[in-house]
Amino acid sequence: MTDDPSLRSQALRTLLAAFPTTTAPDWVRRLGDQGLGGVVLFGHNIVDESQVTGLISTLRAGRPELIVALDEEGGDVTRLGYTSGSRYPGNAALGAVDDENLTRQVYAALGGELAALGITLDLAPTVDVNSAPDNPVIGTRSFGTDPARVAAHTVAAVRGLGDAGVAACAKHFPGHGATRVDSHEAVPVVDAPLSVLRERDLPPFAAAIGAGAPAIMTAHLRVPALTGDLPATFSPAALDDLLRGELGFGGAIITDALEMGGAAGDAGMGIAAVRSLAAGADLLCLGAKITEELVEATVAEIVAAVHDGRLPAERLADAARRCAVLAAATRADRATGGVSVPVPDEIGLAAARRALRVYGALPRSPRPLIVELDAPPTIAVGEVPWGLLPYLEATDAPADLVRLRPLSDEPVDVDALARRAAGGPLILVSRDTHRHARIREVIEQVTAAYPQVVLVEMGWPAWRPPRAVGYLATFGAGPANARAAAEALLTG
Repeated sequence: MTDDPSLRSQALRTLLAAFPTTTAPDWVRRLGDQGLGGVVLFGHNIVDESQVTGLISTLRAGRPELIVALDEEGGDVTRLGYTSGSRYPGNAALGAVDDENLTRQVYAALGGELAALGITLDLAPTVDVNSAPDNPVIGTRSFGTDPARVAAHTVAAVRGLGDAGVAACAKHFPGHGATRVDSHEAVPVVDAPLSVLRERDLPPFAAAIGAGAPAIMTAHLRVPALTGDLPATFSPAALDDLLRGELGFGGAIITDALEMGGAAGDAGMGIAAVRSLAAGADLLCLGAKITEELVEATVAEIVAAVHDGRLPAERLADAARRCAVLAAATRADRATGGVSVPVPDEIGLAAARRALRVYGALPRSPRPLIVELDAPPTIAVGEVPWGLLPYLEATDAPADLVRLRPLSDEPVDVDALARRAAGGPLILVSRDTHRHARIREVIEQVTAAYPQVVLVEMGWPAWRPPRAVGYLATFGAGPANARAAAEALLTG
C-alpha cells in the first residue's frame, strides 16, 4: 500500500538508511532523490578522506538536504578512525580532566573534521551517566558518574559540534548508564522510580536541550515506572509526555538502530518503525544491515499503518516535518565548517595527557615487557585497534611486546612471563578489566608471582589489582590514550 505518493514521501523522510559499500548504491541515490530522510555511515563505508568526500557528494548530488550522519563519539567509538583508532580521547577522559573548555575544543575539532567531509549530523555525544560500573555498553563513552558533571560536559560537547556547523544528537534517552544488559542483544531494564531518573539520568538531557541540541536519540530499554512493558523507543510516556512535555524538547527524536535486539526483535523492522513513530519518534535509524527491499518494506508498513489506523496520519506528517526541519538546518552548504578549531592530533594528545592518572610507582627500564590482555570489544565499539601495542610497534619503542587472549582457550604461562621480564618491569595492559573475571584472575596470578607489575587500565577504571606496584588509568583505549600512557611508562 505505497501507491499514495504523499504518504510514501512522508514515510521515506522519516528513515535513516545504511548500505555496505564504499560507493553509493543506485538504490540509495534513487531513494535519496525521492525524499529519503538520510543515511548513516559506518566504519565499513569509510576508506579515506577523499573517498568519503566523494561518496557524500554523490549521495547529495540530487538533493543537498539529504542528512548524512554517523556515530563519531571520539575515543572508543569511532567511524572515521575505524581502522586506526580515533585521534581524540573519549568522554570518560574528558570527564576525568573536567575542563569544559577542553571538551568544547575537542568536540569542535572533531566537528571540524566531519564538516569538512560533508557530514552534518553526529550521533553524539553519549550523555548517559555511568552509574553501573559493570554496564556492558556505556563505560568510557560516558563523561562520568556524577549527573552534574555529565550535564556540564554535555553542554560543552553540543556547543563544540555546533561551533563547527555540525548538529549534535544527545543519547540514549532516558539514560542507558544504569543497565547491565546490552540493548544490541536484548531489552535492558532500569528498575528505578521516576524520582531517581530525574536526579540521576535526566539532567544531561535537560542540559542538551538547553544548549540547543537539535536531536536526541532514544534507548531500547525499559523503565517500568515510566514505560511499563515497553522499551522507551516505543513509549509515548517517555517520548511524548516526558521528553516533549516535561523537558520541553522541540527538535527531532531519533531512534537507536531498530535492527537491534532491544527493538525490532521478532516483530520485524516495519512493525518497530510503526511503533516508534506512533510513540513520538521522528527519524528512524534502521541500522547497519539495510537493503533496498528492507527500506521499501518498512515504507510499505508505515503507509499501511496509516490506512488501518495504527499510525495517525497527523503523527506521520509531524514526524516528516520535524525531519525536514532537521535536514534544512544541517544542509552541507549551510555548515559553518572552516571556523577556527584546534588541530585534531594536538588537542587529542593534550587531552589524553591531562586525563592520564598514575598511582604507585612506575619502575624505569630500557626495555620493559609489555603484555596486552585482549578481550572481545563491545558491539558498539567494534573491531577498532586499541591498546599500547599499535602505538609502540608503529614508533619502534624499546619494549618487548606480547599479546595474550585469556578469554580464549589459550593458556597463560605466568612463569614464562616472569622469565621473559628478566627482573625488569612487567607491564600488563587491559581494558574494562572489571567485566572479565578470567582476565582479573590472570592479573592476580602474575602480580602474586612477580614483584614489578604495573597495570595499564584502558577501559573504565573500576578495579585495581591489590599487589601491583603501579597503576595507570587512561580512560580510553585509542591512540591518543596509548601514546600518553606509553610516554609515562617509557620515561618513568
